[in-house]
Amino acid sequence: MSVWAAILAGGSGTRFWPLSVPDRPKQLLPLAGEQPLLVQTVRRLDGLVPPERIVILTGALLIDRVAALLPEVPRAQVFAEPRAASTAPALAWAAHWISQHDPGAQLLSLHADWAVGDDRAFRSAARTALGVAEEYDVLVTVGVKPTRNDPALGYILPGKPLGTARTVRRFVEKPRPTRAALLRQRGALWNTGLFAWGVARFLGEAGAYARELKAGWPALAAGDVSGFFAAVRPTAVDVAVLERTKRLAVVTGGFRWDDIGSWDALLRIRRTDARGNVVVGNVTVGDDVRRSVIWSESEHVAVTGIEDMVVVRANGHTLVMPTGRADHLKDLVERV
Repeated sequence: MSVWAAILAGGSGTRFWPLSVPDRPKQLLPLAGEQPLLVQTVRRLDGLVPPERIVILTGALLIDRVAALLPEVPRAQVFAEPRAASTAPALAWAAHWISQHDPGAQLLSLHADWAVGDDRAFRSAARTALGVAEEYDVLVTVGVKPTRNDPALGYILPGKPLGTARTVRRFVEKPRPTRAALLRQRGALWNTGLFAWGVARFLGEAGAYARELKAGWPALAAGDVSGFFAAVRPTAVDVAVLERTKRLAVVTGGFRWDDIGSWDALLRIRRTDARGNVVVGNVTVGDDVRRSVIWSESEHVAVTGIEDMVVVRANGHTLVMPTGRADHLKDLVERV
Protein backbone atom coordinates (compact mmCIF):
# COMPACT_ATOMS: atom_id res chain seq x y z
CA MET A 1 0.00 0.00 0.00
CA SER A 2 1.36 3.41 -1.00
CA VAL A 3 0.24 5.82 1.73
CA TRP A 4 0.29 9.59 1.50
CA ALA A 5 -0.81 12.21 4.03
CA ALA A 6 -2.49 15.56 3.48
CA ILE A 7 -2.13 17.91 6.43
CA LEU A 8 -4.60 20.78 6.62
CA ALA A 9 -2.65 23.69 8.08
CA GLY A 10 -4.61 26.76 7.07
CA GLY A 11 -6.65 29.07 9.24
CA SER A 12 -5.82 32.14 11.28
CA GLY A 13 -6.41 30.76 14.78
CA THR A 14 -8.32 33.83 15.97
CA ARG A 15 -9.36 32.12 19.20
CA PHE A 16 -5.73 32.10 20.35
CA TRP A 17 -5.21 35.83 19.95
CA PRO A 18 -3.02 37.65 20.92
CA LEU A 19 -0.49 34.81 20.73
CA SER A 20 -1.88 33.73 17.35
CA VAL A 21 -1.50 36.31 14.59
CA PRO A 22 -1.94 36.01 10.79
CA ASP A 23 1.71 35.26 10.03
CA ARG A 24 2.05 32.91 13.04
CA PRO A 25 -1.32 31.25 13.67
CA LYS A 26 -2.03 28.50 16.15
CA GLN A 27 -0.76 25.61 14.00
CA LEU A 28 2.72 27.18 14.18
CA LEU A 29 2.57 27.65 17.96
CA PRO A 30 3.72 25.26 20.73
CA LEU A 31 0.29 25.06 22.33
CA ALA A 32 0.33 21.34 23.20
CA GLY A 33 4.01 20.99 24.10
CA GLU A 34 7.48 22.24 23.28
CA GLN A 35 7.08 21.96 19.49
CA PRO A 36 4.63 23.77 17.19
CA LEU A 37 1.44 21.85 16.53
CA LEU A 38 2.30 21.36 12.85
CA VAL A 39 5.69 19.87 13.70
CA GLN A 40 4.04 17.51 16.17
CA THR A 41 1.59 16.47 13.46
CA VAL A 42 4.36 15.52 11.03
CA ARG A 43 6.33 13.70 13.75
CA ARG A 44 3.17 11.75 14.62
CA LEU A 45 3.35 10.17 11.17
CA ASP A 46 6.86 8.72 11.73
CA GLY A 47 6.92 5.11 10.59
CA LEU A 48 3.56 5.47 8.84
CA VAL A 49 4.05 8.06 6.10
CA PRO A 50 7.53 9.20 4.98
CA PRO A 51 8.10 12.97 4.60
CA GLU A 52 8.42 12.67 0.83
CA ARG A 53 4.79 11.50 0.69
CA ILE A 54 3.36 14.33 2.80
CA VAL A 55 1.58 17.34 1.36
CA ILE A 56 0.74 20.35 3.51
CA LEU A 57 -2.07 22.74 2.60
CA THR A 58 -1.74 26.19 4.09
CA GLY A 59 -2.14 29.89 3.33
CA ALA A 60 0.13 31.86 1.03
CA LEU A 61 1.34 33.97 3.95
CA LEU A 62 2.67 30.87 5.73
CA ILE A 63 4.49 29.02 2.96
CA ASP A 64 7.99 30.15 3.93
CA ARG A 65 7.42 29.58 7.66
CA VAL A 66 6.03 26.09 7.09
CA ALA A 67 8.87 25.16 4.74
CA ALA A 68 11.43 26.39 7.27
CA LEU A 69 9.80 24.45 10.11
CA LEU A 70 9.69 21.20 8.11
CA PRO A 71 12.66 21.00 5.74
CA GLU A 72 12.17 17.24 5.44
CA VAL A 73 8.91 17.79 3.51
CA PRO A 74 9.65 18.67 -0.14
CA ARG A 75 9.10 22.39 -0.68
CA ALA A 76 6.99 21.64 -3.78
CA GLN A 77 4.56 19.74 -1.55
CA VAL A 78 3.78 22.71 0.67
CA PHE A 79 0.72 24.04 -1.14
CA ALA A 80 -0.59 27.59 -0.83
CA GLU A 81 -4.37 27.64 -1.12
CA PRO A 82 -5.38 30.52 -3.44
CA ARG A 83 -8.15 31.37 -0.99
CA ALA A 84 -9.60 29.98 2.22
CA ALA A 85 -12.44 27.73 1.03
CA SER A 86 -12.65 25.14 3.84
CA THR A 87 -11.61 21.51 3.61
CA ALA A 88 -13.47 20.06 0.61
CA PRO A 89 -11.64 22.06 -2.10
CA ALA A 90 -8.31 21.64 -0.33
CA LEU A 91 -8.61 17.86 -0.09
CA ALA A 92 -9.89 17.57 -3.65
CA TRP A 93 -6.81 19.46 -4.82
CA ALA A 94 -4.51 17.27 -2.73
CA ALA A 95 -6.14 14.06 -3.93
CA HIS A 96 -5.97 15.18 -7.56
CA TRP A 97 -2.29 16.12 -7.27
CA ILE A 98 -1.42 12.83 -5.58
CA SER A 99 -3.43 10.84 -8.14
CA GLN A 100 -1.26 12.31 -10.89
CA HIS A 101 1.92 11.18 -9.13
CA ASP A 102 0.70 7.91 -7.58
CA PRO A 103 -2.67 6.83 -9.04
CA GLY A 104 -3.16 3.87 -6.68
CA ALA A 105 -2.34 5.80 -3.51
CA GLN A 106 -4.21 5.69 -0.22
CA LEU A 107 -4.50 9.04 1.55
CA LEU A 108 -4.67 10.03 5.19
CA SER A 109 -6.19 13.45 5.86
CA LEU A 110 -5.46 15.15 9.16
CA HIS A 111 -5.46 18.59 10.71
CA ALA A 112 -2.43 20.40 12.11
CA ASP A 113 -4.14 21.68 15.27
CA TRP A 114 -4.93 18.57 17.30
CA ALA A 115 -3.69 17.37 20.64
CA VAL A 116 -3.18 13.60 20.61
CA GLY A 117 -2.40 11.74 23.81
CA ASP A 118 -0.87 8.58 22.33
CA ASP A 119 0.90 8.77 18.98
CA ARG A 120 1.34 4.99 18.78
CA ALA A 121 -2.41 4.41 19.23
CA PHE A 122 -3.04 7.16 16.67
CA ARG A 123 -0.90 5.39 14.09
CA SER A 124 -2.60 2.08 14.90
CA ALA A 125 -6.04 3.59 14.25
CA ALA A 126 -4.76 5.20 11.05
CA ARG A 127 -3.43 1.85 9.81
CA THR A 128 -6.75 0.19 10.59
CA ALA A 129 -8.63 2.93 8.73
CA LEU A 130 -6.34 2.61 5.71
CA GLY A 131 -6.85 -1.16 5.68
CA VAL A 132 -10.63 -0.80 5.79
CA ALA A 133 -10.55 1.85 3.05
CA GLU A 134 -8.53 -0.43 0.80
CA GLU A 135 -10.35 -3.70 1.54
CA TYR A 136 -13.89 -2.37 1.18
CA ASP A 137 -13.21 0.53 -1.22
CA VAL A 138 -14.87 3.04 1.12
CA LEU A 139 -14.14 6.39 2.70
CA VAL A 140 -13.22 6.03 6.38
CA THR A 141 -13.39 8.43 9.28
CA VAL A 142 -11.84 7.78 12.67
CA GLY A 143 -13.92 8.47 15.76
CA VAL A 144 -13.02 8.46 19.44
CA LYS A 145 -15.17 7.95 22.50
CA PRO A 146 -16.28 11.32 23.92
CA THR A 147 -15.04 12.32 27.34
CA ARG A 148 -17.49 15.19 27.88
CA ASN A 149 -20.73 16.60 26.47
CA ASP A 150 -19.04 19.10 24.18
CA PRO A 151 -21.43 21.13 21.99
CA ALA A 152 -18.60 22.44 19.80
CA LEU A 153 -17.70 19.09 18.20
CA GLY A 154 -19.18 16.74 15.63
CA TYR A 155 -20.61 13.35 16.60
CA ILE A 156 -20.99 10.11 14.63
CA LEU A 157 -23.58 7.41 15.29
CA PRO A 158 -22.07 4.10 14.11
CA GLY A 159 -24.18 1.53 12.30
CA LYS A 160 -23.63 -2.07 11.22
CA PRO A 161 -20.25 -3.85 11.46
CA LEU A 162 -17.98 -3.71 8.41
CA GLY A 163 -14.93 -5.80 9.20
CA THR A 164 -12.99 -3.96 11.91
CA ALA A 165 -15.08 -0.84 11.24
CA ARG A 166 -18.76 0.05 11.22
CA THR A 167 -20.96 1.85 8.77
CA VAL A 168 -22.11 5.38 9.63
CA ARG A 169 -25.76 5.92 10.52
CA ARG A 170 -25.67 9.66 10.98
CA PHE A 171 -23.55 12.72 11.64
CA VAL A 172 -24.66 15.21 14.28
CA GLU A 173 -22.81 18.52 14.16
CA LYS A 174 -22.45 20.68 17.29
CA PRO A 175 -25.43 19.42 19.32
CA ARG A 176 -26.69 21.12 22.46
CA PRO A 177 -25.11 19.71 25.65
CA THR A 178 -28.28 17.78 26.53
CA ARG A 179 -28.34 16.11 23.12
CA ALA A 180 -24.59 15.48 23.28
CA ALA A 181 -25.18 13.60 26.54
CA LEU A 182 -27.90 11.50 24.88
CA LEU A 183 -25.62 10.78 21.91
CA ARG A 184 -22.90 9.56 24.25
CA GLN A 185 -25.37 7.23 25.93
CA ARG A 186 -26.24 5.82 22.50
CA GLY A 187 -22.60 5.08 21.69
CA ALA A 188 -21.82 8.07 19.48
CA LEU A 189 -18.21 8.96 18.74
CA TRP A 190 -16.48 12.26 18.25
CA ASN A 191 -15.61 12.85 14.60
CA THR A 192 -11.89 13.55 14.86
CA GLY A 193 -11.40 14.58 11.24
CA LEU A 194 -8.81 11.85 10.67
CA PHE A 195 -9.84 10.36 7.32
CA ALA A 196 -8.52 7.55 5.11
CA TRP A 197 -9.39 6.72 1.50
CA GLY A 198 -8.03 5.80 -1.87
CA VAL A 199 -7.48 8.95 -3.88
CA ALA A 200 -9.38 7.52 -6.85
CA ARG A 201 -12.36 6.58 -4.69
CA PHE A 202 -12.41 9.97 -2.97
CA LEU A 203 -12.28 11.87 -6.26
CA GLY A 204 -15.07 9.67 -7.59
CA GLU A 205 -17.29 10.30 -4.56
CA ALA A 206 -16.50 14.01 -4.55
CA GLY A 207 -17.35 14.22 -8.23
CA ALA A 208 -20.65 12.45 -7.61
CA TYR A 209 -21.81 14.27 -4.47
CA ALA A 210 -19.88 17.51 -3.88
CA ARG A 211 -22.07 19.87 -5.90
CA GLU A 212 -20.22 22.80 -4.32
CA LEU A 213 -17.13 21.74 -6.29
CA LYS A 214 -18.83 20.94 -9.60
CA ALA A 215 -18.08 24.24 -11.30
CA GLY A 216 -14.38 23.91 -10.51
CA TRP A 217 -13.62 20.39 -11.77
CA PRO A 218 -12.73 21.42 -15.36
CA ALA A 219 -10.19 23.93 -14.07
CA LEU A 220 -8.64 21.39 -11.69
CA ALA A 221 -8.39 18.81 -14.48
CA ALA A 222 -6.60 21.42 -16.60
CA GLY A 223 -4.14 22.19 -13.80
CA ASP A 224 -5.64 25.63 -13.12
CA VAL A 225 -5.67 25.58 -9.32
CA SER A 226 -6.53 29.26 -8.97
CA GLY A 227 -9.42 28.79 -11.37
CA PHE A 228 -10.61 25.76 -9.39
CA PHE A 229 -10.64 27.67 -6.10
CA ALA A 230 -12.32 30.66 -7.73
CA ALA A 231 -15.13 28.49 -9.10
CA VAL A 232 -15.95 26.35 -6.05
CA ARG A 233 -18.17 27.23 -3.11
CA PRO A 234 -16.41 27.00 0.27
CA THR A 235 -17.56 23.91 2.13
CA ALA A 236 -16.29 21.30 4.56
CA VAL A 237 -15.52 17.83 3.24
CA ASP A 238 -17.81 16.38 5.91
CA VAL A 239 -20.77 18.22 4.41
CA ALA A 240 -19.85 18.01 0.74
CA VAL A 241 -18.88 14.34 0.63
CA LEU A 242 -19.06 12.33 3.85
CA GLU A 243 -22.65 13.16 4.77
CA ARG A 244 -23.81 12.31 1.22
CA THR A 245 -21.78 9.30 0.12
CA LYS A 246 -23.10 5.74 0.50
CA ARG A 247 -19.56 4.40 0.90
CA LEU A 248 -18.57 5.47 4.40
CA ALA A 249 -17.26 3.66 7.45
CA VAL A 250 -15.99 4.65 10.89
CA VAL A 251 -13.11 3.15 12.86
CA THR A 252 -12.90 3.70 16.62
CA GLY A 253 -9.52 5.03 17.72
CA GLY A 254 -8.06 4.24 21.12
CA PHE A 255 -6.18 7.52 21.56
CA ARG A 256 -6.95 10.66 23.52
CA TRP A 257 -7.84 13.46 21.13
CA ASP A 258 -8.70 17.12 21.53
CA ASP A 259 -9.54 19.74 18.97
CA ILE A 260 -7.56 22.68 20.32
CA GLY A 261 -10.23 25.25 19.66
CA SER A 262 -9.66 27.88 22.34
CA TRP A 263 -7.52 28.91 25.28
CA ASP A 264 -9.74 26.83 27.57
CA ALA A 265 -8.54 23.67 25.82
CA LEU A 266 -5.08 24.11 27.33
CA LEU A 267 -6.55 23.29 30.74
CA ARG A 268 -7.36 19.83 29.32
CA ILE A 269 -4.27 19.10 27.27
CA ARG A 270 -1.36 20.64 29.17
CA ARG A 271 0.01 19.71 32.54
CA THR A 272 -1.46 21.89 35.28
CA ASP A 273 0.01 22.97 38.59
CA ALA A 274 -1.38 21.94 41.98
CA ARG A 275 -4.15 24.53 41.70
CA GLY A 276 -5.22 23.56 38.19
CA ASN A 277 -3.45 26.36 36.31
CA VAL A 278 -1.56 26.28 33.02
CA VAL A 279 1.37 28.68 33.39
CA VAL A 280 3.73 29.32 30.46
CA GLY A 281 6.52 31.86 30.05
CA ASN A 282 7.63 34.79 32.16
CA VAL A 283 4.86 34.50 34.73
CA THR A 284 4.45 34.70 38.51
CA VAL A 285 1.21 33.47 40.05
CA GLY A 286 -0.08 33.81 43.59
CA ASP A 287 -1.23 30.86 45.67
CA ASP A 288 -4.81 32.06 45.26
CA VAL A 289 -4.93 31.61 41.45
CA ARG A 290 -7.12 28.69 40.38
CA ARG A 291 -8.04 26.93 37.11
CA SER A 292 -6.58 29.66 34.92
CA VAL A 293 -4.38 29.95 31.82
CA ILE A 294 -1.54 32.46 32.26
CA TRP A 295 0.81 32.83 29.27
CA SER A 296 3.44 35.42 28.44
CA GLU A 297 5.86 35.31 25.52
CA SER A 298 8.17 38.04 26.75
CA GLU A 299 7.19 40.67 29.33
CA HIS A 300 6.71 39.60 32.92
CA VAL A 301 3.11 38.96 34.00
CA ALA A 302 2.09 38.63 37.66
CA VAL A 303 -1.41 37.58 38.72
CA THR A 304 -3.13 37.01 42.04
CA GLY A 305 -6.64 36.44 43.34
CA ILE A 306 -8.24 35.12 40.16
CA GLU A 307 -10.13 31.95 39.26
CA ASP A 308 -11.26 30.55 35.90
CA MET A 309 -9.51 33.22 33.85
CA VAL A 310 -7.34 33.52 30.76
CA VAL A 311 -4.51 36.07 30.87
CA VAL A 312 -2.22 36.27 27.84
CA ARG A 313 0.51 38.76 26.99
CA ALA A 314 1.94 38.48 23.46
CA ASN A 315 2.73 40.56 20.37
CA GLY A 316 2.20 43.85 22.17
CA HIS A 317 -1.31 42.98 23.39
CA THR A 318 -2.82 41.70 26.61
CA LEU A 319 -5.95 39.56 26.81
CA VAL A 320 -7.93 39.12 30.01
CA MET A 321 -11.17 37.12 29.92
CA PRO A 322 -13.04 34.45 31.89
CA THR A 323 -12.81 30.88 30.69
CA GLY A 324 -15.86 29.76 28.76
CA ARG A 325 -16.00 32.95 26.68
CA ALA A 326 -14.13 31.81 23.57
CA ASP A 327 -17.13 32.60 21.37
CA HIS A 328 -16.72 36.30 22.20
CA LEU A 329 -13.07 36.52 21.25
CA LYS A 330 -13.51 36.78 17.48
CA ASP A 331 -15.66 39.90 17.78
CA LEU A 332 -13.16 41.43 20.19
CA VAL A 333 -10.24 40.75 17.83
CA GLU A 334 -12.13 42.40 14.97
CA ARG A 335 -12.64 45.50 17.13
CA VAL A 336 -8.95 45.57 18.02
